[in-house]
Amino acid sequence: MARLPGIIIVFLCAFSILDLSNGVQQLRFDKTKGEFRILQVADMHYAEGRKTACEDVLPEQFAHCSDLNTTFFIERMIRAEKPDLVVFTGDNIYGADTTDPVASMDAAFGPAVSSNIPWAAVLGNHDQESTLSREVHGIEGSDFGNESVLNLYFLDSGDYSTVPSIPGYGWIKPSQQFWFQQTSMKLQKKLKAPGLAYFHIPLPEYASFDSSNFTGVKQEGISSASVNSGFFTTLVEAGDVKAVFTGHDHINDFCGELTGIHLCYAGGFGYHAYGKAGWSRRARVVVVSLEKKSNGSWGTVKSINTYKRLDDENLTVIDNQVLFKTPSGNVTIWKFQSSVSVWRIQTLRLGEGIAEYRFH
Repeated sequence: MARLPGIIIVFLCAFSILDLSNGVQQLRFDKTKGEFRILQVADMHYAEGRKTACEDVLPEQFAHCSDLNTTFFIERMIRAEKPDLVVFTGDNIYGADTTDPVASMDAAFGPAVSSNIPWAAVLGNHDQESTLSREVHGIEGSDFGNESVLNLYFLDSGDYSTVPSIPGYGWIKPSQQFWFQQTSMKLQKKLKAPGLAYFHIPLPEYASFDSSNFTGVKQEGISSASVNSGFFTTLVEAGDVKAVFTGHDHINDFCGELTGIHLCYAGGFGYHAYGKAGWSRRARVVVVSLEKKSNGSWGTVKSINTYKRLDDENLTVIDNQVLFKTPSGNVTIWKFQSSVSVWRIQTLRLGEGIAEYRFH
């Protein structure tokens, strides 16, 4: 496949990037459904394709399992979800097991590139800092066609601490937090749109949850930095970010709310990454929906939902959650009945009945 300059820059500079090489100049909501769909891919650990064996799979899977299983999973997810944006949240390749890191990065991102879907990647490599924000515009021709109705923040959470007296993983630095504060304030002056943040290493606040107050599973410790840089407080003070999405801890996939912000893991995606035999690799999907106004036009964001899909025969959907909803209006809840493999849609008036549905 052709190697895109954007991919090479990502690898060499450890930059967060958004690839718009397919000619798309703006990210926009679907004008028919009023939705914007994001596919999060965490921890691929891609190496050398067919030659790279899988980790932590069942004995009967091992002989025929390789990096290509990761590729096939991405391709299936893209066909099933038809996302408007694919976000890779770090550990995209496993450098120790590849002789050509650029070729590995090309292969890892290849399904997104070949699908002509815009994609973003944040990397945990080296000690360089980088940040990126994107604005998602409303429907062309609507009252908000030239406004950002959803803001996406991508940050590099680093690799390992560069301070000799502080052991462990890196963290989001003061300069990045200052960038976030300035960017958030600037965007909110235009329109108080909700925001979502993506990076690799979870914040220390992820340790605030237990099984009573999150959806999903926690099967390993929270591998955050050994110091708290205060970025969660910065997010709370800014007020626009409604959810944070990370990877890093492959067999955690939970999502819980703390002080008005949901902290969510994606769960491990890649087959060359450590996992848990018999526990399916998975991906997280976010669906942002616009309000349908009385005159038939689209307004601002009405709700933000998330769920996960498993890499099994049916790409099973689990753990549907509402992350954000406006004070009034309707919220659409996606219900999946695995026994008959069909979707049912239930629209609820906020304040009446349930506001969250879990798949069992």
